[in-house]
Amino acid sequence: MSASIYKSGQGYWVRMMSAIGFFLLVLMGIVWLSEQLAVIKFGEIETVYVQGAAAIIVGVTFALIGFWLIGRKQKFVDFMIATEGEMRKVNWSTKREIIGSTILVILLTFFIAIFCQIADLLFSWFFQSIDVLQSV
Repeated sequence: MSASIYKSGQGYWVRMMSAIGFFLLVLMGIVWLSEQLAVIKFGEIETVYVQGAAAIIVGVTFALIGFWLIGRKQKFVDFMIATEGEMRKVNWSTKREIIGSTILVILLTFFIAIFCQIADLLFSWFFQSIDVLQSV
């Protein structure tokens, strides 16, 4: 079994970003595990040594799993290569379109919030005037 990467020249950015995301997820898991181990007493062994050993074991284990998935497993790699191919076909919006859409969404959000506030005040006034609600 060789340690070469399957189809190494293809799907570079999808693999790279997936590897970074996987690394960050594993790193957060290691930090969580370290915090969990900090409260456990291990007899004569200092907790920091157990935390370090656990971090190394988990880190190496998941590094090998990540390399196997992202670099070696054929179906997984073929999916990533196909994903990058599809992403190249996407017609991305321009900066102007994104800014215009963002402003529109913010304005519509404010309009809906003001409309809901006015509707709430009107219903409140109406139900207070017919003595269904008590006025405060």
